[in-house]
Amino acid sequence: MDDRLISPVSQPGEVQLDQALRPQRLADLIGQDRVRENLSILIEAARQRGEALDHVLFYGPPGLGKTTLAHIIAREMGVPIRATAGPAIERAGDLAAILSNLREKEVLFIDEIHRLSRAVEEILYPAMEDFVLDLVVGKGPSARSIRLKLPRFTVVGATTRLALLTAPLRARFGATFRVDFYDQASLEAIVRRAARVLGVALDEGGAAEIARRGRGTPRVALRLLKRVRDYAQVRSDGRITREVAREALSLMEVDEMGLDELDRQVLHTIIEKFGGGPVGLETIAAAVSEEADTVMDVVEPYLLQIGFLERTPRGRVATARAYEHLGIPYEGAEQPSLF
Repeated sequence: MDDRLISPVSQPGEVQLDQALRPQRLADLIGQDRVRENLSILIEAARQRGEALDHVLFYGPPGLGKTTLAHIIAREMGVPIRATAGPAIERAGDLAAILSNLREKEVLFIDEIHRLSRAVEEILYPAMEDFVLDLVVGKGPSARSIRLKLPRFTVVGATTRLALLTAPLRARFGATFRVDFYDQASLEAIVRRAARVLGVALDEGGAAEIARRGRGTPRVALRLLKRVRDYAQVRSDGRITREVAREALSLMEVDEMGLDELDRQVLHTIIEKFGGGPVGLETIAAAVSEEADTVMDVVEPYLLQIGFLERTPRGRVATARAYEHLGIPYEGAEQPSLF
């Protein structure tokens, strides 16, 4: 692989930087080939019929592009998108106000949809299935039910915790896709594209080094690219080479496998305080002074992906690979089976 510099291009003036770093169309999407192909079929079929797209649910670890995919769907369909989040819709009336203002074929994107309250979900069920809004007007004996017809719209949901979605809500999505971690080649392509948008001179070695430590996650890789850019600007000549990337990432305490301080703290806790496990999630979270959800959603998925952690019926177990990476002698004790 040669070290040809990727020519920087001027940064768009009217487009916000974070939005400019995201792909705008399915054709621009790097990686997630299975999701991209299935979505292209769904969208093209809906456009040919002149109908609203069926409801779509994306699930997977944070930072893999679920929000980006929702915006791509709206652009490909040529319709507006209205974005909200599960925790932001506190009352049924909040959702009713949003639904009553939707237009034909419009996309309603609900991030962290698993955090919708049960009362709000009850309003969403008939809206998604029959495109109607059931409201109760008045109180007591004089209360009456009103059914309002809604335009046909598309709900795009995103969640990091598919298991927390109720079965009735999952059943109302016509298409469900898992968004997986990105491979090295895809992440390198994403980093190179972002470097062009940022106007950063980046060679192939620098792109490979940043991608290798990006945890298979575009959000992480782009964050590292920005910080390496700062380092190259202050400590080097502004060009990101492999050596410059290594120096910058070492200063940030991101190691060769992409593990940061919290990742290593979790592994050290399991190994040194609890003999390598098994140990429960709540115990780990308390020991590292983090929320259990943070450990489960942010730390665990990548450690499981690279084989440093196992989930067993009795708790989490550090693997021999984790010991080796941390430079801790592995006793070779028999570890509990996954099943």
